[in-house]
Amino acid sequence: MADLAGAAQPSHDHILILDFGSQVTQLIARRVRESGVYCEIWPFNQADDARIRSFNPKGIILSGGPRSVLDEDAPSAPSVVFEMGVPVFGICYGQQTMVQQLGGRVEGLEKSSGGREFGRAFVDVIDHSSITAGVWDKGAHEQVWMSHGDHVADLPEGFRVIAKSEGAPYAFIADTGRKFYGVQFHPEVVHTLNGKDLLKNFTHEVCGCSGDWTMQSFREESIAKIRAQVGDAKVICGLSGGVDSSVTAVLLHEAIGDQLTCIYVDTGLMRAGESEQVVSLFRDHYNIPLIHEDASEKFLSGLEGTADPEMKRKLIGTMFIEVFENCAKRVGGAKFLAQGTLYPDVIESVSFTGGPSVTIKSHHNVGGLPEKMDLKLVEPMRELFKDEVRDLGRALGMPEEFIRRHPFPGPGLAIRMPGEITAEKLEILRKADTVYLDEIKKSGLYDEIWQAFAVLLPVRSVGVMGDSRTYEYVCALRAVTSTDGMTADYYPFEHEFLSRVSTRLINEVQGINRVTYDITSKPPGTIEWE
Repeated sequence: MADLAGAAQPSHDHILILDFGSQVTQLIARRVRESGVYCEIWPFNQADDARIRSFNPKGIILSGGPRSVLDEDAPSAPSVVFEMGVPVFGICYGQQTMVQQLGGRVEGLEKSSGGREFGRAFVDVIDHSSITAGVWDKGAHEQVWMSHGDHVADLPEGFRVIAKSEGAPYAFIADTGRKFYGVQFHPEVVHTLNGKDLLKNFTHEVCGCSGDWTMQSFREESIAKIRAQVGDAKVICGLSGGVDSSVTAVLLHEAIGDQLTCIYVDTGLMRAGESEQVVSLFRDHYNIPLIHEDASEKFLSGLEGTADPEMKRKLIGTMFIEVFENCAKRVGGAKFLAQGTLYPDVIESVSFTGGPSVTIKSHHNVGGLPEKMDLKLVEPMRELFKDEVRDLGRALGMPEEFIRRHPFPGPGLAIRMPGEITAEKLEILRKADTVYLDEIKKSGLYDEIWQAFAVLLPVRSVGVMGDSRTYEYVCALRAVTSTDGMTADYYPFEHEFLSRVSTRLINEVQGINRVTYDITSKPPGTIEWE
């Protein structure tokens, strides 16, 4: 089982989130973290009594999930959850399993008088509680987000109703004596208005958390932990030019100084000016020892004739490891490899069902290097979400323009160019991407968008420029909004903006004569095209 940290921040209050498989469990953690409280997500079946007690949570949240508590093998919370004397907050499935485990009754859809509820719904607040204090008033009619078929039919002893909806007579319940609370809706999603305030009331007012977990405190504690782990050994860090690896490198340099050497492999698949920016920031601005390896010819020749996207990713990964290993040998005597692993990577490596996940596409990283080179891993950000990494970068004084950069995939422009990769097509794509992002920034839209980029399609179309016939490439534009990249929706540009970008691309980028805009959400699509 992957290491899920466990009491990783002993000097701060802890909230434990037990995951029953909801697609939005990470949103619960993000809301709790946003209020300054440290929390961790554990699969419900990988949290035994001893482990939960040793974590010493000030409160426990039970997530939603896709199952029915009426199933014969339905997941349930460890009994210690209700025996520790700490507050418990059950959400959707979490509410239902709490009710059933404490002696209440849950009713299936076939017996339900109210019917199932999916999407936007409204609850009527009929009583006061510590969680609704200052957020919902008694008698209010509040918007929430529902996603359930089953619902609670009879309450366990000690519980009372706080709010009800048309399809859930016990939409919000409370046992204030034991500090057990349950909601049928999802307070963690933005569609539940003021939902994050309900969660904050649970963590701060009910659980008594102080909210002292900040990026400044994380920075100070991480520096101490890095020094304790590394000692006087040498560390190498692979720089991709992205936010995660960059923040990792700056944090490490602050902790251990010149014991750190960064390695930046220029694959020739980077955006325009990216390599120069990375080298300037780390070698000139931060004065961090940096090996800059221009391996663009190796990557281009190695990818020649390859069109399959998965094969492209694997070839890039293999060549990257080979080049990185050769660079690392120049450092000599390194004992540690630093990586920008984030908390979602840790969570997603552990399946609560115990089964393997389907591989949508391989990810490009330095996987395999630690074992091959007998290196130990340093992963100082494995407890952080992406937005927290940006906050840490600000605490470290990194340039705001760099911190706010959109995510960029490890394989680079190779997966934004379906089909074979050539130097000519790469140059066209770089210019197109530059024009597109320039217009987004000029329009003040960059920070509203999670990720935006151009894609060069492997098709040509007939066009007319002046009095001449053209036969050039089609460029697709992609821009999405998201909170964590797990789900995403396309950004609703005004037609005037798209028209302006299209005109600039066709006029300024030789090789493109047609522009399209991708309006696919994730799912069913992925953010990147390959």
